Amino acid sequence: MTRQIFFAFLFALAAPALLAQSAAPLTPDQQLAHDIYKQFIEIKSGYTTGSTTPVAEAAAAHLRAAGFPDSDIFLGGAIPTKFNLVVRLHGSGAHKPLILLAHEDVVEAKKEDWSPDLDPYVLIEKDGYFYGRGTSDDKDQAAVWIASLIRMKRENFVPDRDIIVALTADEEGGGPYSGIEWLLKNHRDLIDAEFALNEGGYGEISHGKKIANDIQAGEKYMVSFRFEVHNKGGHSSLPVPDNAIYRLAGALTRLAAFGFPLKTNDATAAYFHQMSTIETGPAAAALKGLDPASQASLQHAAAASPTWNSMLRTTCVATQLEGGHAINALPQLAAANINCRVLPEDSPEYVQSTLKRIVADDQVSINVLGEIHKAPGSPLNPQVMNAVTTATQKLWPGVPVVPIMVPYATDGAYLRAAGIPTYGVQGFFMDRDDIRFHGRDERLLITSFYEGQQFLYDLVKSLSTGP
Repeated sequence: MTRQIFFAFLFALAAPALLAQSAAPLTPDQQLAHDIYKQFIEIKSGYTTGSTTPVAEAAAAHLRAAGFPDSDIFLGGAIPTKFNLVVRLHGSGAHKPLILLAHEDVVEAKKEDWSPDLDPYVLIEKDGYFYGRGTSDDKDQAAVWIASLIRMKRENFVPDRDIIVALTADEEGGGPYSGIEWLLKNHRDLIDAEFALNEGGYGEISHGKKIANDIQAGEKYMVSFRFEVHNKGGHSSLPVPDNAIYRLAGALTRLAAFGFPLKTNDATAAYFHQMSTIETGPAAAALKGLDPASQASLQHAAAASPTWNSMLRTTCVATQLEGGHAINALPQLAAANINCRVLPEDSPEYVQSTLKRIVADDQVSINVLGEIHKAPGSPLNPQVMNAVTTATQKLWPGVPVVPIMVPYATDGAYLRAAGIPTYGVQGFFMDRDDIRFHGRDERLLITSFYEGQQFLYDLVKSLSTGP
């Protein structure tokens, strides 16, 4: 046996023990956050098939066990299966309250769509990640908010403002049971505040390095359109060129080939300017000399990242299809849902007229589905920016805080429209090239969860202490 092989053998024997020693045990506060997180993940609160009420009730049980009186805990919603939770930690009243917002529902997930060793509704720890539906969108933040409020209660912390945690139903699709909309309409007093912290901004990891902690001050809004073609149909043995499915397919093909104009606004211009000083490698090259007035320059940046592309333009994509009524009949109906994520400065009318121009077929009707909720961005409050920067530098020295407009929609739009500035900030760092919100094998780094827990606790205390 050579010297090298001998030492390799000894290391192999010792490695399990060394790893066990290096894995620090969880603190009581981390264990509490973990246990709440696990409980939330394993409640099937899918937007269309699940119930959010068990999540609200589980959170309320933890709060009561920690000494919160029933008078400070509210459970209710549009229907019995869509309850929201609102809880208040009372402060001195020197300033208006702060809302800590997260949602209880998740996008649907099927076990057969995930990797064989994973279950979307079981929190699984594997290869340094937490796996499960909602691990990053956004039961992580919901669990941390509840654990943080319990910690503050145990520490007898008296903030200079009331701290309100609101966990809401049906953020993922809105609709008639939208929790934040219902609370604003029916119990505005429970969530009235100076400003709110929400999901939306997260930490960016690129090639294993933390490069930015984003704070979201604005967002796109969502509009869904229905493409629909009607036809008299007939027997499938007598096909004709005028086929509803073919017409719809043609419309979708033309949509797929189209891109809305690229442009920046104040938020995205600031983001790309700051990121151009941070990025390295191909990403830096894509942002070098970025000229907002040049479509070619913007296209160079958009081509470098699907996220950047979506930040720079309105996007519309087919998400659902239906058509035909029998295997032996010509289709009488063909339809598709087109989900658009729209820049704040683009109107729904502009998007609809553009789609009609691109489709260029009078037999394809294009109609808006549901209500449209859009809101202005939130001003970059110096108190919030300073607190986020301080908390970031405490945990991740040298990582900059970068304002961002996100290309998706959150419940923050409802609060902004109601006059409550809302900032998306989480401190959960994720690989920006492997974001799994809404998708297969959703996950969050285990270290990111606990680091984010400490970051959010520090941030809330900073915003609730002193002048």
